Amino acid sequence: MKNLLKPKLFIAVTIITFLSYSCDNDDDNEIINEASSVISLQEEEGLLFMLEEEKLARDTYNYLYNVWGSNVFNNIKSSEQTHMNTVSNLLDQNNISYTILPEGQFEDESLQLLFNQFVEDGQVSVLSAYNIGALIEDLDISDLEEFINETNNEDIVIAYNLLECGSRNHLRSYVTNITDNDGQYLPQFLSLEDFNDIINGSHENCNQ
Repeated sequence: MKNLLKPKLFIAVTIITFLSYSCDNDDDNEIINEASSVISLQEEEGLLFMLEEEKLARDTYNYLYNVWGSNVFNNIKSSEQTHMNTVSNLLDQNNISYTILPEGQFEDESLQLLFNQFVEDGQVSVLSAYNIGALIEDLDISDLEEFINETNNEDIVIAYNLLECGSRNHLRSYVTNITDNDGQYLPQFLSLEDFNDIINGSHENCNQ
């Protein structure tokens, strides 16, 4: 499962580098029930990958907040911790072992490369930093939709739907900040139609 996503991650590195040098409290909840069925190896790998991808978002936003002091990074960083808790709770309930490495460190090499690139490019400008945030959420929504389509496990679908709801709100926040700074973000993983549907939609209450 993770190998299928690696090309997408390397594309993200290329995209954010281009964006960097070409540009001068979210509602989530941890609603996880007892596992309804045995989790397959593919589903397990997907959960472990998403745990680290949410950690990538949290760690990146924490770094960008320390660089720029923009509250959007601090607020969404807290939401990403909630996303991590949602996934880790599901892993715990299914007795799946996992490791959360220190901040800025990742077991998945592609995620490590992404974080390293975000640290470098996030220092270029605050607009570049907002573009990084939008790219992460664009990628996150795309990956979650892929995982949702590959599972029939009700608990996993519930968890991923919650994460995707939060990520849609995050994407709206970053795009708003980009446009407020005279920039423009074009989707790199979502279709333009899906992206516009999200951006033109209202803030969602993900606690429902």
